[in-house]
Amino acid sequence: MGLIGSFFSSLWAAPLYLAALFLTVALALSVGSFVLRRRGKPLPRLTGTILITLLLLLAVGLLAPQQLAVSLYKLSLLSMAGVAGYWLDIALFPYARPDTYLVNPDYRNARPVIGDANCPVVMGYRLTFAAAMLRRSIIVGAAMLTSALGA
Repeated sequence: MGLIGSFFSSLWAAPLYLAALFLTVALALSVGSFVLRRRGKPLPRLTGTILITLLLLLAVGLLAPQQLAVSLYKLSLLSMAGVAGYWLDIALFPYARPDTYLVNPDYRNARPVIGDANCPVVMGYRLTFAAAMLRRSIIVGAAMLTSALGA
């Protein structure tokens, strides 16, 4: 009876988990859009993603609290792998950082030019800039994938 009971309880658990996941994402999106509409100035980047992540973490805590430690462990591993991949790119290519191909390397304090990009790239180096950006994203992604696969 124990095997059959656990089988039927797992059949009921999957739809409940999916329904809770769907409701949590829908609630996070509605709260995020409400917050974004209510403010006059824009919120920092990834605010909606952070809200969704926190609500999903709350859902995991309510539905399966024993999985919180595993979730935080995996999140910390991926975060460390992303930082390690970023620093690996800097160590391997110290003279090919993507920001060195910008017209104004101090892009955080630069004023945007009307009709142009906020951070224009030096003429003749657009393809090199794109390659440097792709190279960095591939290295960081590979480091995160390696960590996620457990290697």
